[in-house]
Amino acid sequence: MLVELVKPDSMLKYLWISLIVIVADQATKWIANTQLEYHQAVSVVPYVEWFLSYNKGAAFSFLADAGGWQRWFFMLIAIVISVVLFFWIKKLQKNEKATAIALTLILGGAIGNVIDRVILGHVIDFIQVWLGSYPWPAFNIADSAIFVGAVILIASGLKKPYQPQSES
Repeated sequence: MLVELVKPDSMLKYLWISLIVIVADQATKWIANTQLEYHQAVSVVPYVEWFLSYNKGAAFSFLADAGGWQRWFFMLIAIVISVVLFFWIKKLQKNEKATAIALTLILGGAIGNVIDRVILGHVIDFIQVWLGSYPWPAFNIADSAIFVGAVILIASGLKKPYQPQSES
């Protein structure tokens, strides 16, 4: 039904990427939450661990100890951003495939994390990477999709040739 609503030349045809991100994110969070013990590291490969944690804040646990209002604040921000991303994707031209892929990755990640906030009141993080002897803050599939989408978005923006505005 959704496929019938999306025109063949519309960049909304890439929304399946968002769906894959959401499903993979929620499935891996469910596995982590049911199979891992809270804050008990399980070594995967050198410098990578499974490490279940709950983040009530934003990136790097920003505002995690703010008292509860941040749950609603971050949900609202994620929902607004998701709506903006949807309409941005809808307005893209056929030649903006990289931008469409980037935005659908970001959209899927944003929705994956907002689902956690709505249902649980926090985001489940479970991937821990070490930079030498320093741990990077734990993250999840949604966070990874947002990061990869942002990198693609920046890279696709950098490779566009500069076009000066005409002086009228």
